Parts: sequence; structure tokens; C-alpha cells
Amino acid sequence: MAPKTKKAALADMLENLSKSDFDKFCSHLLDRREEPRVRRRQVEGKNFLQIADVLVSTFTEAGAVKVAVELLGCANCGQEVEELVTVIAGLDSKPGTRDNQHFVDKYKLQLTDRVSHMDPILDRLLDRGVLQREAYDTIRALPTSQKKMRELYCGCLKAGTASKDVFYQILLENEKFLIDDLNTKH
Repeated sequence: MAPKTKKAALADMLENLSKSDFDKFCSHLLDRREEPRVRRRQVEGKNFLQIADVLVSTFTEAGAVKVAVELLGCANCGQEVEELVTVIAGLDSKPGTRDNQHFVDKYKLQLTDRVSHMDPILDRLLDRGVLQREAYDTIRALPTSQKKMRELYCGCLKAGTASKDVFYQILLENEKFLIDDLNTKH
């Protein structure tokens, strides 16, 4: 059964980590230098449910997801990042949530105007099978980031939620500060 809240999704993700990956996740959580910080006593000896509680109580639900994605990336848990982003996107797109729109659709204009480093994003979209080689070559040949973004929106991002989820995760990896800024403005 799918989780009903972001906290439940975080708990499920933490439960599914191997012991080694869970330990790495907790270690990276303690090593974070940004405020608010998590204290060692809040983490040591705690299980996945307690860590999910710590994440949500420290960072709020939305912030906890961002921090979890960041920490999973640090722990080299790419598959878990994709799964968590997909689950959270599903929660965000359920009726009754903000505007019923995927993040990528909701912030289309801002992303088109403000994403600046398109080549690494295109490389990852190609690598993850969202873009085909011909579309990749066509988009790379365009002169500006804005034209490249518009072409993405006219092409592979029309394919549905799965392609948008992968694109969102790649944006988190490559344009973290932009995504954080957009998330804090809603």
C-alpha cells in the first residue's frame, strides 16, 4: 500500500535501506553543516521510524524530503532517490494537494528562465533513457538554455509523470539552489 504522507514515505524508504546504507545516511545526516543541524543523540541507536520523526520535526515534511534526497545522494543511493522522488511526486499530485500539478509543470516558466547548465542535465536525461540520442543531439545544438528547456517541454516531458519525476530528480542534483528557491516560494 502506498504511503499517505511524506513522513510515511520517508519511513518506508529508510526501512528499505540496507544496514550499511542506513548507517551512511545517518552519518551524513550528522555531518550536515547547514542549519538546522541534527544532534548525535537524536540519531544514535534510533530505528528508521525514529529517524523519519527526527527529519520531519527538524526540517518540516517538505524540507525533510529535500534533505533525505540530498543525503541519499551523498550515500550513493541513486535508486532510492528515484523511488522516493517518484513516491513524493505521486503524493503531491493527488487531488487536494497544491494545484494538482507536478513541480516541473507548475514552475515551467521559472525553470525555462533560470536553469543555466543544460548540458549535464541533458547528459543525465539521455543516460536514464528519458531522451533518445536524436532528440539529445537536436537539443544540444540549440544556442540558449531557454531554447533547450522549451524543446524538452515540447518533447520528452510530455511523455508523462515518469519522465517528469526523473527530470525533477536530475534538477535536484544539478540545480539544487534553484529548486530550493522555487520550493520555498510556494
